[in-house]
Amino acid sequence: MIVPFGHVLLLAGLLFVLGMVCVVARRNLIMILLGVEIMLNAAAIALVGASLRWQAMEGQVLVLFILAVAAAEVSVGLALIVNAHRRSGRLDPNAFHRLG
Repeated sequence: MIVPFGHVLLLAGLLFVLGMVCVVARRNLIMILLGVEIMLNAAAIALVGASLRWQAMEGQVLVLFILAVAAAEVSVGLALIVNAHRRSGRLDPNAFHRLG
């Protein structure tokens, strides 16, 4: 592996923290969804780095599943956000405290 494993984990950790800050600090549903996607990609980077470090392909196979779940999550999440925006005209997550 060309890049040291510690650097890969550092990058994954920084991306995860940035995604978490985006989820916690933002007051926009689209930005919250984007933060969750960044956290999923950080986990995928850590898994690919670990699979290359220990010469095991299971981590890369798991990354394919993570990417598939992320794609499904984005499509469902954006559909929910569009529906919520049509119903209320806002994207503030505090405005949606009821399910009905």
